[in-house]
Amino acid sequence: MPVTPVELALDSNPQLLAASAEASDAHRSQHRMPFGAELQPDGSVCFRLWAPAADSIQLLLEGREDNLPMQRDAEGWHERQTTAAGPGSLYRFVLPDGTRVPDPASRFQPQDVHGPSEVIDPRSYIWRDRSWGGRPWNEAVLYELHLGAFTPEGTFLGAIAQLDHLVELGVTVLEIMPVADFPGRRSWGYDGVLLYAPAAAYGRPEDFKALVDAAHARGLAVLLDVVYNHFGPDGNYIGNYFPDLFTKQHKTNWGDAINYDGPHSEEVRDLVIHNALYWIEEFHLDGLRLDAVHAIVDDSRIHVLEELARRVRALPIERPIHLILENDRNQATRLERADSGLPTHYTAQWNDDMHHVLHTAATEESVGYYRDYQGDSDKLGRALAEGFCFQGETTSKGESRGERCDFLPPVAFVAFIQNHDQIGNRAFGERINHIAQPRAVRAIAAAYLLLPQIPMLFMGEEWCTCQPFPYFCDFNQELGDKVTAGRRAEFAGFPEFQDPAKRERIPDPQAESTFLSAKLDWTELARPEHAGWLAWYKDLLRLRRQEIVPRLPHIGGHASSYDVLGPCAVAVHWKLDTGEVLRLSANFSGHACPLPPNSDSVRTLWYEGDRSDYEILPPWTVHWTLSPPGR
Repeated sequence: MPVTPVELALDSNPQLLAASAEASDAHRSQHRMPFGAELQPDGSVCFRLWAPAADSIQLLLEGREDNLPMQRDAEGWHERQTTAAGPGSLYRFVLPDGTRVPDPASRFQPQDVHGPSEVIDPRSYIWRDRSWGGRPWNEAVLYELHLGAFTPEGTFLGAIAQLDHLVELGVTVLEIMPVADFPGRRSWGYDGVLLYAPAAAYGRPEDFKALVDAAHARGLAVLLDVVYNHFGPDGNYIGNYFPDLFTKQHKTNWGDAINYDGPHSEEVRDLVIHNALYWIEEFHLDGLRLDAVHAIVDDSRIHVLEELARRVRALPIERPIHLILENDRNQATRLERADSGLPTHYTAQWNDDMHHVLHTAATEESVGYYRDYQGDSDKLGRALAEGFCFQGETTSKGESRGERCDFLPPVAFVAFIQNHDQIGNRAFGERINHIAQPRAVRAIAAAYLLLPQIPMLFMGEEWCTCQPFPYFCDFNQELGDKVTAGRRAEFAGFPEFQDPAKRERIPDPQAESTFLSAKLDWTELARPEHAGWLAWYKDLLRLRRQEIVPRLPHIGGHASSYDVLGPCAVAVHWKLDTGEVLRLSANFSGHACPLPPNSDSVRTLWYEGDRSDYEILPPWTVHWTLSPPGR
């Protein structure tokens, strides 16, 4: 790497060198952990492992012929401090039966999850985001991306080249799918097994920090998906020496639940809570999105989700930290606000109900969970106005779902028409533009992008990419074969896949070609049809920044109402504390419907669809207006 002029000046000027060292020390970050491999002030490394089921543990340092015995205390902690290790040292722990395991708190796995862990000096990275103050949540426009599929390189550093594209688009927050290390070279990330180690497939820890640094330099906040509801099936060795990691008292879709409330649950809670603090402190992240928290079962007096949020909110960090939930139970109480309007615990929740009402309107699909939403105009209006459709009502499965949420401000909900789940859960990973006509896609996009809820795009949506996003993984052959067979079996109950030959055409998650098909094709932007979509998205997000974002602080709870105009057609109103009224008239159907009369003084913000007289709303039409105070 060439030496920069600044480095040359420092090398030739001892005073500048000393001043730089002192200044840079203030821009080094580390989260101190009570486990793992921690560098000590004297240059030694302290290794600590919680292994109550093991009478003895040995430390194996690569390059040494002898193992170093670790000292066990009465509680089950094994510790060894040694000067034989330092930054870059590779190590493993050796169990009594000779099994060599990685560190569950490993900061990096250069040889994948089954290989040795690497001692990392987190303070070796000098941060350049000293002026970064974060982004207020009201300004958020989220962009969900998968690092491996986002760019041709599929790496942390490769993603930096496309950050300017996102800024020009109008995005303010990156939401990165999980990077916790997983087995193999490719994965969605939700089968991670080493929570603290950025996947080597994407680069080194310092590369991830460089991506965050580069994003902050451009005014982009960065959120990371984390998974605390299960561990992946391949590469999780913790149960070999800590059998209480899981509990048989609770079950999830992945089997026995993680033990958050039984014997030795305190150590399990520490593992995940320190992980949340680690990503925020050591990687300067602006928040986290917690995956499927409805599968986190905890009967403790203080739920682990509450404890985690409290610990994060107590961090001595001046920038705003955003905690986002995915929660199928629609627990509005987790999103409560203080008198100041700031969240007491969690900032917002992914609003699957919003996706479902817009998706079924645009596609008329009614299979699976869509049957609860298709053709239900009341649910459509409720999702747009209040957030959740289900607020205690019974689903078609006979289950009561959700809590009343009209007391929350709209920004407590994240709205989207695509995300990794809703695309990738389809057999072929088709995007909304593959299954709905363009004018339907434009109508639902024009609604959610200007909605007072927080919008989230999925990578490539902004130019209507042709690339699908199927499920992919890279497990060992035996497990991979089971995953492939299981995925195809999942669709056996769908009418279009009754024929086994058709199920065989479902992409093999294990095949590299499946992963490659998900990679964004950035050359599409040179084609007029894709460039036109991109320009349209930019215009909508520019309008959002100018007209909607400044008004979001003035839209609180109990501010909305809606009227059903017809099948898949609604009028929604938000009353601002300034006296203004924001209105959405939307017809998400192929038939015209009556339009409520508007005052002559209303100002049109956006009109999407065919123009007509003022008494009807044509098919696939969205009309946003703003009334001045007193109207």
